[in-house]
Amino acid sequence: MKLLAICTGKAMPIAGKSGLTGHFKAPQTGAVRIDIYGLEGDTIVDTDHHGGREQAVYIFGEADRLWWEGELGHPAPAGYFGENLLIDGIASADLALGDILDVGAVRLQITAPRIPCVTFNERTGDPKGVHKFLASSRPGAYARVLRQGDVAAWDPVEHTPWKGARITIPEHLDRYTNATMDDAYLRSTLTIPAHDGLHQIARMRLGLSA
Repeated sequence: MKLLAICTGKAMPIAGKSGLTGHFKAPQTGAVRIDIYGLEGDTIVDTDHHGGREQAVYIFGEADRLWWEGELGHPAPAGYFGENLLIDGIASADLALGDILDVGAVRLQITAPRIPCVTFNERTGDPKGVHKFLASSRPGAYARVLRQGDVAAWDPVEHTPWKGARITIPEHLDRYTNATMDDAYLRSTLTIPAHDGLHQIARMRLGLSA
């Protein structure tokens, strides 16, 4: 496994929402610093739903990117999906909540799948883009930063699966968006170092103290 591209973006105009988005990202040359809040030089506009320590880095697999190119019928170069890191040798289905990815000097932990918004419709020019993204089971994953450092294209990547209960990224996306997170599932999420927001939802629905 290896890192193919490191992508960042600036705020750009877009129809709807706030009128600006940081979704449009492009590959960077040389090393890029990653700290607990994400990539140096990257812009997060919608901070209510993107970014922050629990969603510091957005990861996309080359296998998923190639699949999407076939579905879209046109090129989808690195950064097309708003990803920060494009990694060869992995797909969304290979990742689960709590998994570790060592990317060069940086250590990341998978916290959540990407939940698309209307920006994806604008990006693809398809009013059903969000629906297709959810149905694809290829959303990519957010990660928190456990070890800060610099990364560069072609850095090696090592995947260490979470050793406890295994909830894959596609499974959690499906359960979350289709409201099928029953009590047993919610209790399972509390045993995994997933997104803190998921833990808050689980505790609230289970009637547990914070």
